[in-house]
Amino acid sequence: MTSIDPTTGIVHGARILRSPNCDARPAGCRPELIVVHSISLPPGDFGGPWIDRFFTNRLDPDAHPYFQEISGLKVSAHLLIRRDGEVVQYVPLTMRAWHAGESCHDGRDCCNDFSVGIELEGLDDFPYEDVQYERLAALVRMLRESIGSLCDAPVVGHSDIAPERKTDPGPAFDWARLNGLLNAVA
Repeated sequence: MTSIDPTTGIVHGARILRSPNCDARPAGCRPELIVVHSISLPPGDFGGPWIDRFFTNRLDPDAHPYFQEISGLKVSAHLLIRRDGEVVQYVPLTMRAWHAGESCHDGRDCCNDFSVGIELEGLDDFPYEDVQYERLAALVRMLRESIGSLCDAPVVGHSDIAPERKTDPGPAFDWARLNGLLNAVA
């Protein structure tokens, strides 16, 4: 990752794989929040093609029993950081990704309208990789520097904006470590 084009919302250096699961942000809405998620498909498996297929509506429900439960969902995220540090972009930052669902932050509902969603390939209770923290911190810094409305954006977990429904990125995610990386001189 080298930079973000604020006009197109593309992260240069990310692998681009467009998801159809996005739309325009509501008039007057700009990204002002960064939401960290976790995902692995099937749960506990890393490195396969399933996340890409899920976010692009190409998940074969017969490939794994768990996929039958989720194959009809239409979801996405702006970005995914795989366990090896690869960054994948599914939705331009200028668009609304469908990552948060029913959610609320600071009294504002519908967090998809005003947030950027970043998935980490992982599980709530399984340690994340060093390179994932490094890439996440680099992305957050770039987002804050490249997109004016994100200059002071808080970084929260999915569990913070949908506590009744979600637990990710979970207790294995080290918020102090991320904050230390963000506060370190680049």
